[in-house]
Amino acid sequence: MSAADPVVPGAVNFRDVGGLPAGSARTRSGMLFRSGNLAQLDGAGVAAIGRLGIRRIIDLRADDEVDHAPSRVQGLPVHTQRVPLFLGSVASFFADDISLEEMYRRLVEDSAENVVAVVRGIVADQPVLVHCTVGKDRTGVTVALALAAAGVEREAVVADYARTEGLLPRWRNTRVVDKLRSMHPEAVHLEDLATRSPAPVMREMLANITARYGSAADYLRAHGMDDDEVVELRRVLLEPV
Repeated sequence: MSAADPVVPGAVNFRDVGGLPAGSARTRSGMLFRSGNLAQLDGAGVAAIGRLGIRRIIDLRADDEVDHAPSRVQGLPVHTQRVPLFLGSVASFFADDISLEEMYRRLVEDSAENVVAVVRGIVADQPVLVHCTVGKDRTGVTVALALAAAGVEREAVVADYARTEGLLPRWRNTRVVDKLRSMHPEAVHLEDLATRSPAPVMREMLANITARYGSAADYLRAHGMDDDEVVELRRVLLEPV
């Protein structure tokens, strides 16, 4: 965690994506936050969310995940937008032992309309928090696409994604990997899926988006966003240097 990241007790991988370079601009601080789930927030964590002034929380988890670990944000003046991103369960990715590259391919292609819904949510209200269970994959992909579409430099988008690996507590990784390994002893991609955010994987995803669509903004346009919405995304997220 950097000195600029908010401290939100009970939240894992919570951070502000402000300050990223975008040509002659940079991302605004205090506008877009990302994290893992909010199920372990204590009173201090709830108060910290309140002090950030967050108006919208976009929860990317499926119904079973929300039922198992409901967010502790009662009493906060926030609108929660539910946008489940996976087509299928989280457990199925471990059972099928797919790679991160394949997971991200499925996310951007099979859940494109929901990705657009997340980006529209970012445009609708600020400050806004996007989160899933860990804040690594679903959050990583959607935030990366929003940032890239706004004009953030590719390597800065990649670096923001890659930060997650260093922000996940070691005790959490050990516990999760041990549990999953007991269920899937022969799995090849298990640790990547559960704990890692390698820069080359995001770099490849963004390159594939560019090769297929022309840009991240064109990907969003291809799946329903219009030019005015893309312009507004840039206005909301960026400020002159």
